Amino acid sequence: MENEKPKIVALAHKITDRIKTELQEAAAGGKKRKFARFTLAALSSIPWVGGFLSATAALDAEKEQGVVNEFHQLWYEEHKEKLFELGKTITDILNRLSNFDEEIKNRIESPSYLSLIRKGFRSWDQADTQEKRNLIKNLLTNAGGTKLCPDDLVRLFIEWIDHYHEAHFMVIKEIYINSGITRGGIWNSIHGDRPREDSAEADLYKRLIRDLSTGGVIRQHRSTNIHGQFIKESTKGRQRSSSSTLKSAFDDQEPYELTELGRQFVHYTMDELAPQIGS
Repeated sequence: MENEKPKIVALAHKITDRIKTELQEAAAGGKKRKFARFTLAALSSIPWVGGFLSATAALDAEKEQGVVNEFHQLWYEEHKEKLFELGKTITDILNRLSNFDEEIKNRIESPSYLSLIRKGFRSWDQADTQEKRNLIKNLLTNAGGTKLCPDDLVRLFIEWIDHYHEAHFMVIKEIYINSGITRGGIWNSIHGDRPREDSAEADLYKRLIRDLSTGGVIRQHRSTNIHGQFIKESTKGRQRSSSSTLKSAFDDQEPYELTELGRQFVHYTMDELAPQIGS
């Protein structure tokens, strides 16, 4: 343990120095003040960052005394990877936003956008997967790079990322790629063989579809007129099913599509499917 003390102190300073250096490089060219507000908003939304900086200062004092608390070592081991990732995420967003015109740069330091940054990075910190963090990074970048997406919509998308899981996002991707696909088609594309209707897998799948439907992300296909109004389906001549069983969780008849909100969610968060805004 004694031999690890200098390494822990060096690691703490390496992490903080890396973040400072990357942010200074990203802020080069007269943009420092605006990027400083962005960075402050992002860091201030994450509670443990302040604890990290305080612990770094404590390590400085302890280094002079020749003592490093074992708790600090465990704390750094717990947070070092996430802190590196935080610095990279902030820098990636700033590097992208630095390429936009002056009007967009003014948006970057606006109170409304900085409010989105605080909300977004709180969710980023609480996200339990890398996929969710990437969705948030793409959303915040695109929200800063365009005025086409209202801030209230960005907040809704952040809440969707908080609420839904990777299984939900897989369904969204399949419907985006294959609009009009059925529930059976979605399952076949993601999983392959279908389980029994009374299985836990079928129950979970029905819940995923229900969550996304009631959340306004997907819907069964509906025809519209030239004014965008949904047309009622005629029941005339429709025969009642003579089947003695309920509709399958893996139904192959009714097509599904993304709502307009769902399409915009993909557009702003899933750059592997839809081109990033401003690219």
